[in-house]
Amino acid sequence: MGYLSLSDYDVVRIDTPFGHMMGHWYGNRKDRPILAIHGWQDNLGTFDTLIPLLPDYLGVLCMDMPGHGYSSNLPPGMHYSADDWILIISRVMKEYKWSKVSLMGHSLGGVLSYIHTALAPQTVDMVILLDITLPPFDAPENIPKIRSWMEKHLVEEDRNRLAEVQEPPSYTMEQLRVVLSRGTFNSVPLEFAQHLLNRSVRKSSLYPNRYYFARDGRTKYHTLLPFCAEKALELIKRVKDKPYLIIKGSGSPFIDSRCDEVLNYLSENNPNFEFYEVEGLHHVHLTNAAECAKHIVPFLRRYRPPPMGSWSMAEEETKVAKGKL
Repeated sequence: MGYLSLSDYDVVRIDTPFGHMMGHWYGNRKDRPILAIHGWQDNLGTFDTLIPLLPDYLGVLCMDMPGHGYSSNLPPGMHYSADDWILIISRVMKEYKWSKVSLMGHSLGGVLSYIHTALAPQTVDMVILLDITLPPFDAPENIPKIRSWMEKHLVEEDRNRLAEVQEPPSYTMEQLRVVLSRGTFNSVPLEFAQHLLNRSVRKSSLYPNRYYFARDGRTKYHTLLPFCAEKALELIKRVKDKPYLIIKGSGSPFIDSRCDEVLNYLSENNPNFEFYEVEGLHHVHLTNAAECAKHIVPFLRRYRPPPMGSWSMAEEETKVAKGKL
């Protein structure tokens, strides 16, 4: 049994009322794949280093969220919000007529996977969350930031209008790697930045060897669903015994004490819950994909197993013991 190839994929386009969503479907096209959703301000390139470590009997469908990558932006005057982004999952399911979905999400993509699973648990057969458990909670200290984001959203609208008649400022690829890395607080080191830049920049038509960011700036100021500890706990109770894997980056602050009640509930009440900590920051699945795969691959084979006769449990246990998974 082999592994997926990053060069073996079909380009996917799903038409929507606002335009289209774009993606890559890696590997097996006959059976329902894992649906992978990237994080805020990222794109499907976030899974580049993980894809080649996943077993090839399963396909993986990676989608760009609206406003990211090669997917369409929302129309002028519209505002991005988490409740709209959640519809990505339902739109893909509708397109392929799936009654069930297997979800893998990083950061915001993980939040969307968590909320969809809690709201419609009968449609989900397994969940993998990469360095995320819950969205941020509402807090009084967030009020000034919300007001600031409203104003900045209007600034981005003006920039979008200007970009229709005038090319945005452009930079060398080396400069963009630095900008992206600093913007993630080095969660994406320089040597990994290209995986995300490939789908988030466009080549300048005015200057040779220069590029500009093409993702929709309005996505920086999106609205999250109102959230609190009580709601988080009630939602996770709806998951029941769903196969549920969470991987945390050891140096990341995104899974902290506010998640303890939900994690404790899963540990005590869900026999199919797994939690692992892997060395790395928020983009641990990109920068330390091999260690993440050691947990993801057995999880996939346990809950989305290959056809009978194509593998043996003894063989898998031997690979795990030798550190090959």
